Amino acid sequence: MSTTNFDRYDLATSGDNVRESLTDVIYNISPTEVPLQANIARGSTSNTLHEWQIDELAAVDTANAAIDGADFGTDASDEAQRIGVYMQISIKYLAVSRRANIVNKAGRKSELAYQIAKKGKELRRDVEAMACLNNATVAGNSTTASETAGLGAWLKTNTDRGATGTDPALSNTTYGEPTTAAGDGTQRALSEATLLGVLKDCYVAGGNPNMIMVGPTVKQRFSNYMFGSSARIATQYQDQGPSRRGGVSVVGAVDVYVSDFTVLDIVPNRFQRERDVWILDTEYWEITYLDGYKTETIAKIGDAERRHILVDWGLKSNNEAASGVVADIDETLAMVA
Repeated sequence: MSTTNFDRYDLATSGDNVRESLTDVIYNISPTEVPLQANIARGSTSNTLHEWQIDELAAVDTANAAIDGADFGTDASDEAQRIGVYMQISIKYLAVSRRANIVNKAGRKSELAYQIAKKGKELRRDVEAMACLNNATVAGNSTTASETAGLGAWLKTNTDRGATGTDPALSNTTYGEPTTAAGDGTQRALSEATLLGVLKDCYVAGGNPNMIMVGPTVKQRFSNYMFGSSARIATQYQDQGPSRRGGVSVVGAVDVYVSDFTVLDIVPNRFQRERDVWILDTEYWEITYLDGYKTETIAKIGDAERRHILVDWGLKSNNEAASGVVADIDETLAMVA
C-alpha cells in the first residue's frame, strides 16, 4: 500500500494530463460607441466631390416703410454659396489561414467571420475619430489619398478660440471646400460664459443646437462644475430609490443642459480631442457615403483567405453656422464661471 498521495502536482510533472479549463467566451471591452455617427444623418453621393448650396436671408430691415403709391424699387439679391467636401476611402485588411479557420477554437467557430466582425468595428471607430478631427479636406490624386474634412475644419462662424487660435477657411473665401483647417491656439479652462456665448451665437444665426459633445475628462469637469461651488444644481445628491445593493443611489453627472434657447444633451466621446467642445445642431450634419461599409474578397494568395472592409465617406456640414465650437480647452483645468 502506497504511503504517498498521487496529487495534482504529480499530474503536472508527468506531462500534465489534466484537460484545460478555457471559457468559451472572448471578453473585449474596447469601446465601440460612436456618438457623432449615431446622432447625425446618413446620406449618399455619386461623386468623389460632393457639393451642395447654402444661403441666408437678408438682414432685418427696421426701416422697411414704403410711401403709398411709390414706384417699385429693386432689392439686392445674393447668390447661394456652393460648398463641397471630398470623399475619403477608409479600409481594413485581414488574412486568415485555412488551418486557423478550421481548427477547434475557443470563443468563436469561424476565425474568418470573427476577424471580419472585429475589423468592421475598428473601421467604424476610425471613421468616428477622423470625423472629429481638425482636418482639412484634400482632393487627392493618383499618388495622394483624398481626405474628408473633420469637424474642426468646418466650424468658422460661431467659434471661441484660445489666444493665437485661427478659424478654418474655404478654398474660395466664401464658397468651395474647407481646405484650411483651424489653427490650434493657447489652451485655457472651459468657462460657462464662453459656452453660453457660442450657444447664443448659434441661436442668433438661426441654429438650434441640441448636443454638446466633449471628451471624457471635460465631461467630468462639466459635471463637477455644475455640482460644485457654482450652485447651478440646487441639490447635489438626489434620491433615486433603492439600489441593487440595498443602499441609496445618487446622481453625480450632468447629462442635459437647459439653455435660454434650447435643451442640449451633454455627450462624451472617447474618440475626439479633449481640447474641443462641439456645440452641434445635429440636423445640419451628415455622414455621406459614396460607397457604404462593405466586405470584399481579395484574390487568394497561398493557403489563406483574404478580405478587405472599406467605406468611401465624407463629413457633410449642411450649414456650419447652425453649430459652434469652444476650442483650445485644457482638460487638466477645472471649469470656471
